[in-house]
Order: sequence, then structure tokens, then C-alpha cells
Amino acid sequence: MNLENEHIRFWIEDGILFSEYKQPFNMTLENSKDIYMLRETISNGNPQYFCYDICNLKSMTKEARDYGEKYGQNLLIASSIVVNSHLTLFLYNTFLKIKKVKIPVKAFKDKKDAVEWLNELRKQKQSNV
Repeated sequence: MNLENEHIRFWIEDGILFSEYKQPFNMTLENSKDIYMLRETISNGNPQYFCYDICNLKSMTKEARDYGEKYGQNLLIASSIVVNSHLTLFLYNTFLKIKKVKIPVKAFKDKKDAVEWLNELRKQKQSNV
């Protein structure tokens, strides 16, 4: 299943929700709300393991960041973030260590590593059931 708007594309593959921005993108509060609504629609009310590729995300307004902090973890079990630079990777993972987040979140430079991490979390959760 695929779902998209003019900025982003979502799809579910092997039990993981993926997304990527279609072109370089500057996020505002308004399009942030649209994107979260789209993600909730494709999730169909079910919590997801989410691989979020932000390589084309160029900027985000403070209002969009605040909205994401409040609502961005809804319907997620865990999230991996794919970034395109070592500096962004370092900044995200450092921030995530000091920030209280509701779910496991980790940034990666490589999409394959991001998916492997999510699959490890899935296996751990299944073995604890």
C-alpha cells in the first residue's frame, strides 16, 4: 500500500512503515500536520515500526518542530531516522540521548542499518510476548 501527497510518500513493506520526501523540502506547521495525518491514515490506527528518511528535509520551522514533539510519536512503536550527513547523524543521536522520547528512536546514515535495527526491536518484542 502506498499513500502520498505533493511532499512525501509512505509505504508499508515487510511490516515496516517507510517514508521519504520527494524533493528538497522546507517543513512548516501546516504541511507538518498534513504529513502526520497522512501517516496516521496509512497506519489505519495500528502502531508501526517506522523508517523515516529525512535526507530531503532541508529545514523545519519551530512550530513544526514543536508539533512533531507533541504528536510525532503517535501510532509508532519505534522509529529509525535516515539522514544524509555524519554531522546530522551525530546531532540527532546526541539529542535523542538527552531528550525524553516515548518510543525507541535512533538515527542512521544507511537505510539498511535503520531497517535492521527496527527488525531487531520487532524480534525482541515478539520474544517477550
